[in-house]
Amino acid sequence: MSRKSASRSGDFPLARAFDEIRFGPSRTLNLRAQQPTAMQATAQTEAWLRTLQVQGADEALVITGRGNRSLDGYSPVREAIIKLLPSLRRRNVIDGFEEYTPGSFVVSFAPIRALFEAPLRRREKGPLTPSPRPARLAALDAETLRELRDLAMLALAVLGVKSPTAAQAEDEMHRQFAALSSALPEGGDREALLQQAMMRAAEEYESDR
Repeated sequence: MSRKSASRSGDFPLARAFDEIRFGPSRTLNLRAQQPTAMQATAQTEAWLRTLQVQGADEALVITGRGNRSLDGYSPVREAIIKLLPSLRRRNVIDGFEEYTPGSFVVSFAPIRALFEAPLRRREKGPLTPSPRPARLAALDAETLRELRDLAMLALAVLGVKSPTAAQAEDEMHRQFAALSSALPEGGDREALLQQAMMRAAEEYESDR
């Protein structure tokens, strides 16, 4: 029995059991239960989806509710998520999404490497004046910096640059760092998330060799 057929039959406990098997608590965001504002829901969902992308999730479930408890049957949270998901797809955080039930969405994630190709759109640009390049990398610890250099060398090798100059390697390190760090959610251990993102990107590059 599918999720939708279970819902139509009224067997909600069985439907929830299927959801738990497919997604699990770590890949389910229940906004309906939290009752955030539309703005809070947007920020929380984006940060959550970005973290799951870095961690290598393949899909996730976002539960918004349908607004049945509101006076006019309108769900501001659902409408906010409907606007957010296409933006995240344009920025290569997610690969796609679809309505799972009238009050929830399933999203699939883009590969980490897609972040390097994400277009800068006029309404979705990052800071216009980034920090100077040396200062941006100087804050990283030695192990993170080594992993970033390894990732840059791997990316250049995939592009056919077998013996890059020091300048080429440094430029690629900054490119990789800029793409990955700008995609990380705010708060938490950002350097740990950066290391996870680099690991995922390296695995994807290795698969192309």
